Amino acid sequence: MKHMNDYDLDFARSRFGRGQTPNRLALVLVIDNLAEETNMVSDGWASWLKPRQSAQQAIGLVESRTNRENDEQEREDITDAQMLAAVKPIKAFLSRHKDVYRDGARERILRAVTV
Repeated sequence: MKHMNDYDLDFARSRFGRGQTPNRLALVLVIDNLAEETNMVSDGWASWLKPRQSAQQAIGLVESRTNRENDEQEREDITDAQMLAAVKPIKAFLSRHKDVYRDGARERILRAVTV
């Protein structure tokens, strides 16, 4: 299972910009917000499998392992449809676990995307 720690999220945020890759940046912000909110209500993002499972598709679109992948991702954005499809499992997870998260968490987590 893919996982992004704080360093990975910081690096991804620095790679994508609102100009050329706004959809990838929006996914990074959603993943980062989900990790932050999860850290506040559980043993942490690294410990609770379900939020990480919900973010797998999103992580796959912003995480890279090679310089070539970095270059491709930084040059070419994903479509709005790909972004919304990647956010869909996160939205479903948040709906199922709304009683766990603080009031307004869903909106804070998803604020970077138009849903």
